[in-house]
Amino acid sequence: MKVRFLLLSVAALVGSNLAHGMEVSGHLTLEGRAFEDGPAYAGQDNRATGAVIFEPELYQSWGNGDLAFEFTPYFREDSADPERDLFDVRELSLLWISGNWETKIGYSKVFWGVAESQHLVDTINQTDLAANPDGEDKLGQPMVQIVYVSDFGDFSFFALPGFRERTFPGRQGRLRASSHVDTSRTRYESLGEDERVDFALRWKHYIGDFDLGLHYFSGTNRDPILIPIERIGGLPRRVIPYYELMDQVGLDVQMTKGAWLWKLEAIARETSRDRYSAMVGGFEYTLYGIMDSVVDLGLLAEVHLDSRGEAAPVVFNRDLFLGGRFAWNDEADTSMVAGLFIDGNNGSSMVRLEFERRIGDSYKLEIELQKLASLDEADVLYPLREDSYLQVSLSRYF
Repeated sequence: MKVRFLLLSVAALVGSNLAHGMEVSGHLTLEGRAFEDGPAYAGQDNRATGAVIFEPELYQSWGNGDLAFEFTPYFREDSADPERDLFDVRELSLLWISGNWETKIGYSKVFWGVAESQHLVDTINQTDLAANPDGEDKLGQPMVQIVYVSDFGDFSFFALPGFRERTFPGRQGRLRASSHVDTSRTRYESLGEDERVDFALRWKHYIGDFDLGLHYFSGTNRDPILIPIERIGGLPRRVIPYYELMDQVGLDVQMTKGAWLWKLEAIARETSRDRYSAMVGGFEYTLYGIMDSVVDLGLLAEVHLDSRGEAAPVVFNRDLFLGGRFAWNDEADTSMVAGLFIDGNNGSSMVRLEFERRIGDSYKLEIELQKLASLDEADVLYPLREDSYLQVSLSRYF
C-alpha cells in the first residue's frame, strides 16, 4: 500500500508538469487524532494516531467546457488501523453538455441535502465511515448521470452499475463497536449482489424563496444491517454487513427569507422487512457583525425524527441539535461550527466542533473535536463511550 501510494503520488505530480493544458490541483494532508480516554476493547491502539491523505485533482475541458474530463484519486494511510488505509477513485468521469442536456459517465460523487447536522437525503454515494464518524466522507460511485435543464427545473436520471461497500474501522482502530465487522463475508438481498444496477431520479428547482429537491431511489440500501455470526458471553463478537434492497422517496427544501434559512430533509423508505419515514428540519438565523465586529454568527436548531422511534438502529431517531456557525470574514476564511446533540429518548448528549482557517495561500488548518458527554447504555453511540477525540489536520494545497 505504501509503495503504491508513493508511486501514484509521484506519477500525479510528474503528470502535473507534463500534462499540457490540464488543470492540476489537490491537497496533501497530515492528520493527527488523540483520544481523551484509553480504549474500551482489547486490541485497540492506545496511542494517538496519524494519517496521510493525498487527493490530487486533474481536470481538462474542451469546447468552452462542453466536454470535460476529471480524475480525482484518493489515498489514505493510517498509522494504527490497516482497515483505514484506502485507495479510492472519488472522480473519474467524462462530462458532455449539449444544449439542455448534460451527460456524465464514470466514477463520481453527488451531494443532496440542505440540513446542517445530518444529510438524510444524500443517498447515491456510499459512506467512507473509516474516514470520519460523522458520515460526511463518501466513496466514488460508478454512474451514468443524464440531466435535462429546463425552465421547470433540472431533471436528473441516474443508472448506478456496481455497489460500493461501506468502510469500517478495523480491530486496532478506535471509534468502533465491541464487535468486529467482517467485510469478507458481506451478504446481499439482491441476487446480483454488488453487481446490481440501481436507479434514481431527481428534480430540483428554485421557486421564489424556495430551493426544492425531490428524488426516487430504487436499489441496494447504502446502510447495512450488521448480523452477528459469533458471540461471546451472549454479546456479538463478530458481525457481517447485510445490504437489503430498498425503494425510497425523499424531499429537501430550503427557504431563504432575510437572515433566516429554514431547512427540511425527509424520506420514506420501504424494504422487505420494514417501512418507515424520517426527517431532519430546523433553521439557521444569522446575526451579522456581532458586537460591532465583522464576525457573523449563525444560530442553528434542528430536530431529528424517525417513525421507528427508539427501535431505529441509527444515531438520530428523536434528537435535537443546537449550535452556532461563526464566520470571521477575514482573509484566512476562518470559520467554526459548534453544536450540541441531545437524544430525546434517553438524554444522551454529544458535542461536536469544527474549526478551519487558511494559513497563507497554500495551507489550511482544521480542528475537529467530538466529546461524548453522557451516553445511556441504550444509545446507539454507547459502544463509542471511550472515544471522545481531538483531531488536527494540516493540508498543503497545490
